[in-house]
Amino acid sequence: MHIASIGISKLCFLFSLALCGLLFLLIPALKPPAQQLDWPRPRAQVRPQRPRLSNGVSAASDDSQKAESTTRLVISLAGQKALDETENTKDENYVPKRSGDLQGTAGGLLRHRGHDLLILEDIFIAVKTTRKYHTSRLELLIKTWISQAKEHTFIFTDSDDKELQMKTGTNLINTNCSAAHTRQALCCKMSVEYDKFIESQKKWFCHMDDDNYVILPSLLQLLSSYHHSQDVYLGRASLDHPIEAAERVRNDGSVSVKFWFATGGAGFCISRGLALKMSPWASLGNFISTAEKIRLPDDCTVGYIIEALLEVTLTHSNLFHSHLENLQRLPTDTVLEQVTLSYGGFDNRKNVVSIVGGFSLAKDPTRFQTIHCLLYADTDWCPKK
Repeated sequence: MHIASIGISKLCFLFSLALCGLLFLLIPALKPPAQQLDWPRPRAQVRPQRPRLSNGVSAASDDSQKAESTTRLVISLAGQKALDETENTKDENYVPKRSGDLQGTAGGLLRHRGHDLLILEDIFIAVKTTRKYHTSRLELLIKTWISQAKEHTFIFTDSDDKELQMKTGTNLINTNCSAAHTRQALCCKMSVEYDKFIESQKKWFCHMDDDNYVILPSLLQLLSSYHHSQDVYLGRASLDHPIEAAERVRNDGSVSVKFWFATGGAGFCISRGLALKMSPWASLGNFISTAEKIRLPDDCTVGYIIEALLEVTLTHSNLFHSHLENLQRLPTDTVLEQVTLSYGGFDNRKNVVSIVGGFSLAKDPTRFQTIHCLLYADTDWCPKK
């Protein structure tokens, strides 16, 4: 009897367990159906018809391009000083555009990032001469281009000339160097030029000879293509190959070094950033000892310091001209675009630029007065049309 009761209890337990499982499965089915929410449907995208321009491009697309161009313009102009590109290569008629450097500006001008917006006051123009040329050469320069940059041009000579200084009001500096046309005398004057430039705090040092006409607008335009804090050495090589200095010049035991140099007869320019790096070999008389080490003239010594010692490459420019060239081959329509011009000496008086103006060749054998009057027609001594 007792055993039968235990069996019935087990059956009841199993039945209860099965019933609970069945109810658990049926509970979701017994819930009322969930109410479906009526979510808002997205509106149909209707694109308005874009008016077309005459070239087939939509006005909206054109506006977008203008907006994008304006945005790029604002970004490109932020914090930059610039001027029109005038960097020159060996072809004076070629104006290169360096990749990634040109930026658009208003008015359609092309300008550079980080380049100088220069005025004449930023340039230290040094003219090397000697006493015997004060009348025959120097007075012509003072009458012409120096008159347009008198405060910024410094004439380095070898004796005092108070009469010329009082008459013209020029910056005449007596270097107390020898008047002889020797390597030592030339380097002595260049040494004084360098020190005076460093003292001036100006941005650019430009050395000229007393038979150069400097076209100041072109000089400003050229130098504005660079920045004075960069390493810039600009000029014209007088040779078609590097010069070689036969001397023990390096610690590695080499006995010669090759380098390019810009001829002083055509003029050359050096940025202040580079000039300061030249100081150990050029300042306070060191230029003279450096020149003696390689036994070369002043312009060669400049090239030696910059190219051989500082390893800065000369930027060759055909905008600088000396009397050693055939100046009559210079195209007439490019004469006023050059930076410096020159003329032949006693042996070759016909070596002058071919340009027509208000003066005959007999009255203006150097053509400097003619060039000046074409550039500055309002000069009181220029012929009036």
